[in-house]
Amino acid sequence: MARADAGDTEVVEGVELKHLDAELFEGAGATKRDLVDHVRALAGPLVAELHGRPLTVTRVRPGQRPFVQKNLPSSAPGWVRTTDVWAEASQRTIRYPLAEDVRTLVWLAGQRAVELHPTVLSGEGRVTHLVLDLDPPPDAPFSAVVAAARLVERALAEAELSAAMKTSGAKGLHVVVPVRDVTVDDAAAATRALAARAERLGPDVATTAFLLADRGGRVFLDPTRAGGGSLACCYSPRVRPGVPVSFPVPWDALDVVVPGDVTVHNAARLAAEAAPASGDPWRDALPAPQQLPEVLVVEGHEIPVPRVAAMHEGKRRARARRSQDEPEAGQG
Repeated sequence: MARADAGDTEVVEGVELKHLDAELFEGAGATKRDLVDHVRALAGPLVAELHGRPLTVTRVRPGQRPFVQKNLPSSAPGWVRTTDVWAEASQRTIRYPLAEDVRTLVWLAGQRAVELHPTVLSGEGRVTHLVLDLDPPPDAPFSAVVAAARLVERALAEAELSAAMKTSGAKGLHVVVPVRDVTVDDAAAATRALAARAERLGPDVATTAFLLADRGGRVFLDPTRAGGGSLACCYSPRVRPGVPVSFPVPWDALDVVVPGDVTVHNAARLAAEAAPASGDPWRDALPAPQQLPEVLVVEGHEIPVPRVAAMHEGKRRARARRSQDEPEAGQG
């Protein structure tokens, strides 16, 4: 790490960085230097995760709230690779960055881009994996997420599918199923079916209810990370006290996991200890791409798309509330 002449500017991987010893964000317990060191140490695994995938980041500026950034700013170096994606919802083209080398990772860290959220689809629009995001309710113990993960494990076994699992870096877990030769619609359907099967195995533990008011304190099995959706990648830090990191979890170690134990301070060391040969326990854990059972896809297509179903249900409830509030004819 070379020091330049301009004040506290340093050159790292050919990138000029400033204020490396400043706290990353209030309450982080880590500096910008810690973030830079983290992405450098895990550059190989991170590039493998991010290659070819449009990247959304969560940045934190001093004294400001974290914010999500999709469009690469015009001030970015010309060597940062990009890809243009048409966003149907906002009716505009988004210029996403592609983090495909250590220099780009270091530049992003210098911009305080703490969280790395690549799209689930590859840049070529291929479906490479299904994702179930296990999202616990506020204040729920991690044991509730573990119980929900065991339901998903049983549902996968019954469907004769294999998966790898990682912490989200926050309070939840991500279950990832590598697949091959699957359309976006079929992948989304199969994910809905897996979530529904797991819910049926333990309806008091887990739910597929999209509306928060309907979850009843249960863990949400979120099947919506499909198509253009994004997910915090493995080894991505999160904007939380201590700067925890999303990290692989072997199924047989699930009961001893403590969320928040893996941080930017120790993630690279723990990865090397877990996978001495590769330094990437996530790549080692991922099974080979699998063919989805047709029955699972057909079953999923019978399940309404959660966001659409929730939208219609929300409108129905709003109409019901309005009708209750309206005075009867002749009154008032």
